[in-house]
This record gives sequence, structure tokens and C-alpha cells, in this order.
Amino acid sequence: MARVPPGIHTIRGIMGVCHLLVDAQGDAVLIDTGLVGEPWQIRWRLHRLGLGPHAIKAILLTHGHLDHAGNLAWAKTWSGAPIYAHPLEQAHIDGTYSYVGVNRWCGRLENAGRILLRVGARAEIDIPFADGDELPFWGGLRVIHLPGHTLGHCGFYSARHDLLFSGDLFASYFFNVHLPPAILNSAPELIPASLEKARALDPRFMVPQHYDVLDGTLHRRRFDRLLNRLT
Repeated sequence: MARVPPGIHTIRGIMGVCHLLVDAQGDAVLIDTGLVGEPWQIRWRLHRLGLGPHAIKAILLTHGHLDHAGNLAWAKTWSGAPIYAHPLEQAHIDGTYSYVGVNRWCGRLENAGRILLRVGARAEIDIPFADGDELPFWGGLRVIHLPGHTLGHCGFYSARHDLLFSGDLFASYFFNVHLPPAILNSAPELIPASLEKARALDPRFMVPQHYDVLDGTLHRRRFDRLLNRLT
């Protein structure tokens, strides 16, 4: 049984993964851009596929936290591809989001990351999207708004492959399947509804942005067990 449909390439950084999706025509799309270590991997992977930077037709952002958007400005400049994201994520990209309560620690960590790692240069969202929008990439990707981790946090659903790229809705590792830590969630009261929304979508495959192995059926099973544990 296939673990994931063809055309998904994991780009693994020090804090998580982003994904390069390539269709049969050689058109590519990036889901997130990572933090440290991703740019050379993206260049290498495209080279191995016989593709150049202009094969990337779009950069899709699940949300604007630094470990997902740290290389956003680089990716846009290098590929010339437009950035697609929920408009509420622009403040995160800019580093101006007003964190409150325990979530202030997220802002402090991101500020330190910008200084120490020299990532997170400002980049404008070119094409804002909303829940239910259909994006013409990789055979079609539907925007699934899953707020809670951030207000504009989104996943992307491929009806063709019955696969949900779930962003940071949950993390999936053999030693721990969990929701994002409390300090990273801007609107935790919205997370339960987002979890139920993903469950109701009922995809065959799920691929989060933090995982151990690229196995969409395994992550779906882990997601179900996590929800059963939480309810």
C-alpha cells in the first residue's frame, strides 16, 4: 500500500519539515519554507529532478511562525514564485504579531531566532486566500482554515489524492504524537473545532509539518488515536 501519493518530497530542517510537490508536468509548489538547512535541500532536490528554480509556481504558507516562514523571502526571490497565505499571517511574517499571555514566549523565541539565525526577512503575501479556496497546483489543492495555532493557520487538501497537509494541527513522531505546546498557540480555544474539522474531512492520508517518516496512512492513524485520547 502506498504510504503517500507520488510527487511529495520532504525537505527536512532542524525544526520540522516543508514539502516540495511536483506534478507529472514538472511544475512544483512549496508548502512552507522552513528555518535552517532548507534552501540547499530545495536547490539539490530540484537539481536531482532536473528542474530549476522557475519550476516552482507558488509558495504556500500554512502559517507565519518563523520555523515555517524563515526562508520565505529567500524562496520568493530565488524562484520568482508568488506567496499564497491567509492574510492574518502577514503580522507573523513581519515579526509584528502582538503575542499575549504565555504565547509571549513564542514571540521571544522568534525574535531570538531572527537575530541569531539571520532568517525571517520581510516578505509580502502576494495572493491572500481563505477557507475553501481552490488553488490550481498539484492537481488542485483546497485551502482548509484550521485556526488555533495561529488565527490564519491553514492546511491544504488534495481531493485527487484524498490527502490533507495539516500544517501544525498536530505533530507526529513514533515517541510522541501531540498538539503544539501551549506557548506556541495564539488562539488555543479554536483548536478543538479545527481538530473536528479535520476529522470530518476524513482524508485517507494526513501529512503534518512535523513528523518522523513520510507515511500518510500512519499519520492519519496517529491523528485518530490522538483525538480519541483527547475526548
